[in-house]
Amino acid sequence: MSWFFWLFTLRLSSAPSLLLVGLVGRQLGLRMGLQVVQTVSCSRWGTPSNQGLFQDGDVVIGGLFNLHSKPPAIDNDFTRLPHFKPCTGLENLPLQYIYAMVFALEEINHSTTLLPGVKLGYYIHDSCGIPLWAMQGALSLVGGDSASCNSTDPPDYSAGYGEGIGEKNGDQPVPLIIGGSSSDEAKILSRSLGPLSMSYTASCPCLSDRRQYPNFFRTMPSDIYQAWAIAQLAIRFNWTWIGAVVVNNDYGHVAIKLFQEETQEAGVCLDFLETLQRENIVSDARRAALTIQASTAKVILIFTWYTDVKELFLQLSKINVTDKQFVASEAWSTSGDLLQDPVTSVVARGVLGVAIRSRAIPGFENYIRSLNPSRRLDNTFLREFWEKMFSCSPGATQFSTYASSLLSQADRLLQNASQPPCSGTESLEGVQNHFTDTSQLRVTYNVYLAVYAAAHALHSLLCPVRDSSPGNNSPTCSSPKHIKPIELLQHLNNVNFTTPQGEMFYFQDDDTPAKYDLVNWQNTPEGSLKLVLIGRVDGFDLHLNESAIQWSTGSNQVPTSVCSESCPPGTRKASRKGEPLCCFDCIPCADGEISNQTGSLHCERCPLEFWSNAKRTACIPRQLDFLSFNETLGIALTTAAVSGTVVTTAVFVVFLYYRQTPMVRANNSELSFLLLLSLKLCFLCSLVFIGRPSVWACRFQQAAFGISFVLCVSCLQVKTIVVLAAFRSARPGAETLMKWFGPGQQRGSVCLFSCLQVRVFICLIWLSLSPPVPQADLDIPGLKVTLECAMSSVVGFSLVLGYIGLLACTCLLLAFLARKLPDNFNEAKLITFSMLIFCAVWIAFVPAYVSSPGKYAVAVEIFAILASSYGLLFCIFAPKCFIILLRPDKNTRKHLMAR
Repeated sequence: MSWFFWLFTLRLSSAPSLLLVGLVGRQLGLRMGLQVVQTVSCSRWGTPSNQGLFQDGDVVIGGLFNLHSKPPAIDNDFTRLPHFKPCTGLENLPLQYIYAMVFALEEINHSTTLLPGVKLGYYIHDSCGIPLWAMQGALSLVGGDSASCNSTDPPDYSAGYGEGIGEKNGDQPVPLIIGGSSSDEAKILSRSLGPLSMSYTASCPCLSDRRQYPNFFRTMPSDIYQAWAIAQLAIRFNWTWIGAVVVNNDYGHVAIKLFQEETQEAGVCLDFLETLQRENIVSDARRAALTIQASTAKVILIFTWYTDVKELFLQLSKINVTDKQFVASEAWSTSGDLLQDPVTSVVARGVLGVAIRSRAIPGFENYIRSLNPSRRLDNTFLREFWEKMFSCSPGATQFSTYASSLLSQADRLLQNASQPPCSGTESLEGVQNHFTDTSQLRVTYNVYLAVYAAAHALHSLLCPVRDSSPGNNSPTCSSPKHIKPIELLQHLNNVNFTTPQGEMFYFQDDDTPAKYDLVNWQNTPEGSLKLVLIGRVDGFDLHLNESAIQWSTGSNQVPTSVCSESCPPGTRKASRKGEPLCCFDCIPCADGEISNQTGSLHCERCPLEFWSNAKRTACIPRQLDFLSFNETLGIALTTAAVSGTVVTTAVFVVFLYYRQTPMVRANNSELSFLLLLSLKLCFLCSLVFIGRPSVWACRFQQAAFGISFVLCVSCLQVKTIVVLAAFRSARPGAETLMKWFGPGQQRGSVCLFSCLQVRVFICLIWLSLSPPVPQADLDIPGLKVTLECAMSSVVGFSLVLGYIGLLACTCLLLAFLARKLPDNFNEAKLITFSMLIFCAVWIAFVPAYVSSPGKYAVAVEIFAILASSYGLLFCIFAPKCFIILLRPDKNTRKHLMAR
């Protein structure tokens, strides 16, 4: 085999560098059975002109698809002829996208109502999934890919094989390109090219900005809706601790950012964020798998391409990670390769994902299964698929009519020369793979919609007026020459049509309305996985059938994915220092505070009339508490009061029985009986403080307390004055002093001191204007609240105690002065000691009363009453009773008057 090459380099001022390559193959060898005609073609650098699918027409629409997954190494040596080696790794599903475009164009060309008289052609290139290659292919579509090296007219290769590359008009630019399988490619195409571009999978929300991308359209919804739908799933199932694996480009980073914005208020946190790079997919997938294994998050969100997910699941299966619930983006949620892979099926069980809405295209399945490369020998894509599918070389005997202009095509033919020629009976009728499967057309339908949107925009541009002449009802269209992209842009913005399937289509704010399916990967009885529809997403409306979901655990129980379990009612969240908000501790609510919801951030304080229950989940009415007769303290105080009353009564009886004896008659027996009566009242008034306070009980207890003690202290003061007066009258010249302190004056003095308290301060002022009232002391914390007699006027109560204290101090002072009088039995000594006890008790009462909570303050007051009463009773009357009952020999006037 011999080859002759001509190499010419040409630089154009308005286009990228062009490499003019002429290749003449004089002889390929008899073993090939081929005869190649000398051809000359022009090709852009790095883009082989015949690596595509071409059909001329009045208007040509460009197409860019990721048909191959493995790009070749690019030779950058400009000193020799570059080898345009084709991409490898043919993908079946993108091949279906290509023929969906071709099928839609053929439908339109056969339509009598849409673009009548206008034939649509296509130039379709393979971008290999690399933005640079997409750019090179787009430049070929924009400026024309072939040109004659010897003349300005394109060579005519149409003779002998009808349509195909021979019909390609190399100088005809395209007004619109359907392509940009990724957001990165779509950005490059939109910013760098004049023609319009319409993507079928680019979903970056940034592409909705018409100021940056005025000539960009898409039939794929923005990721805003997908991220919103996945966020709603996380919120709905209360997943607050999630791991994320994203592709290291705008698709992954923007999607996870949108997801975080949607779930921020719901308290959803990311445990980790791993990125995958296509160039380092094995090492990145291994690292991500180890991170997933170590994570406590049970739900893993994945935004990446299905080939990356396949490698990730392979790494997860190697380390036996099967307890994670994966949430899929639309890029891999319907991947047949993953569903049918037995290695990753255990890992992928229960996947919950968002998928592009599935639609049917009538007639498309029959069209796909009727394809055969023998009818179009120029179709390199279909030939490659045929060779891969049937392991034979299609149309080898007829290939003498097909000319290849590039060395790469000859290389591929030589590589396949060992394959036997196809028999011609091969057919796609019984083939089952992604190319022939039309049961769920998702991205394929997006491509189909893109073609129809372009056709309707062209129809609106070229066919605005119908011929209204009589007898002619068919629409007419103007010449499609020199279509300006700006004109087509205006009509594309306003496109609104009904598809052949009856679906309304229009661009909403230059985007397509969001419509998604919610899918679930479920086990089949055979052990494989199947795709089950569980809901739909229409814009921002989500409809989900939860009962139809099969989770990764194999049950219908929703998996839990939280960093910290939700705080139960009765507790509140407390963030951990240095950790995400989703990680927290549960702190019990304080006394008097409750939280009646799960996951409360704060505890609410109960109203004053209520208190928290033991579990801190509800406010219950506070229980009224008071010093009752049934409790131990009440019984003890009651016993002490009754005992004091009984002892006082007994002393009264003794004094009454021995009223004629000198001991009783000394120092005015009437005052002694009146003093005993007042002490009895003091003991009895303490009982009024015990029991449930009422309006009248509160008024009576303070009045009885004040009157009883004023009467008691008044009697002691008068007694002391009488003692002093008696001894002073014994001095020469003072005989008339006792006339002023006779029995009448003594009784009058007692009444005067007592009435001053009763009438002025208590009856007339305190009890009339601001009496004590029963009131619950709500300021004291606790379930039990003390019902007590609240002092409405502290001044009134202070005056009562102050007046009693004034009388007591005066009495103490007088008794102290009379303590050394020369009588054998001097009652002033007894009064002095009793008043010391009285004053000490009431001085200690004040701080004890103020610091005692609730009913214990009442108990302190009762104790002070009883202690002072017992002090007066025993200090004054115990010595007298001792002499009267046990030492009657001393109960004589002589003994009492002895010095």
